[in-house]
Amino acid sequence: MIAGGGPAGAMLALLLARAGVDVTLLEKHADFLRDFRGDTIHPSTLQVLDEIGLAEAFHRLPHRKAYGLSVWTDDGDVPVADFRRLPGKYRYIAFVPQWDFLDLLTGEARKYPNFRLLMNAKVVDLVRRDGVVRGVRYRDERGEEHEIRAVLTVAADGRHSDVRRAAGLTPKRFGAPMDVVWFRLPRGESDPGETFLRASAGRLMVAINRETYWQLAYVIPKGGFAELEAQGIDELRSKVEQLLPFLDGRTAHLRGFDETGMLNVEVNRLTRWHLPGLLLIGDAAHAMSPVFGVGINLAVQDAVATANIVGPALLRGRAPEALLARVERRRRVPTIVIQTAQRLVQDRLIRPALAGPATTVPDITRVPVLRSLAPRFIGLGVLPEHARLPAREKRSQQMDRKGNARDVVQ
Repeated sequence: MIAGGGPAGAMLALLLARAGVDVTLLEKHADFLRDFRGDTIHPSTLQVLDEIGLAEAFHRLPHRKAYGLSVWTDDGDVPVADFRRLPGKYRYIAFVPQWDFLDLLTGEARKYPNFRLLMNAKVVDLVRRDGVVRGVRYRDERGEEHEIRAVLTVAADGRHSDVRRAAGLTPKRFGAPMDVVWFRLPRGESDPGETFLRASAGRLMVAINRETYWQLAYVIPKGGFAELEAQGIDELRSKVEQLLPFLDGRTAHLRGFDETGMLNVEVNRLTRWHLPGLLLIGDAAHAMSPVFGVGINLAVQDAVATANIVGPALLRGRAPEALLARVERRRRVPTIVIQTAQRLVQDRLIRPALAGPATTVPDITRVPVLRSLAPRFIGLGVLPEHARLPAREKRSQQMDRKGNARDVVQ
């Protein structure tokens, strides 16, 4: 049983279902269609999709490829990473709305009869027996409570995890100097084509090209949303136009703060990711900063490692805690390394930039070792995982000439 239909939960459910494990995936919302979620699919995740035969279907989704990342400063464009230097087939980041990515994964999982997806299912408590987690209690859209029993319960329900709360686990928090205000504005034909970070004295903003509109992330000091609201929507429009003059009055489409979304940025991680019968992965185990945009990909890597390590035991109806501990040991190192790098960028670049004076953004591509390391770190991550849990053959039934049903391997 997996709680949370985000990238970690959806990927793990698919990997287990295709191997033959009975899987129920709970998602507390009615659909995946929510604005202002991460949508950067990095080469490490593209490689996993390739390994499970979904790369072609993924690339049929509306997407935009970014072969590099850069920072737009008042003094010019500063390159950060050139993904064309990466090894392998995928040398770019793909920007895809997260709801399309999740629909792809769950749509593929639905092809397996041992997969079940329950929407509008909010976890309210854990089911325990003899000190072991044996499933969850959840509330449906009518407010009725139900119980699901499981050999293993996986919490992949995000940074505000209901399962983690029910388990009594509290993450260690490392703080962040900023929050992010999300909103959208129309794109024009003559606008820049790439996604970029805009940095100026006292202001930072990420601009993501969504073809017909810009998804914009305006970075504010931690806890500064109330002050921003007090200044009024006209002040926010003015600041955005100063950063991105090409918008040319289109900020009028942002009519009020009710059209924005506010991300409370937090960096944290659990000191223990598992209990008997329970494993936490993705943001439920470690909330990531938006720095480097690697949250989705770290969550997917957690899911792949879980399937590889625990999947064979689940096929035998077992989930030994020693295997859950092994997942944590394997994924803890990448988490710590990436969070350490995020905190360094937050403290050395973002905090000074938000303080007011212009901050110099170094061109790391001039340093040979950093020119090679940056795209690998952002694109492939630390200890990238590969899908190794064998898939069970999919079978469908067809009628033979005598009218009898027979299994057909697909």
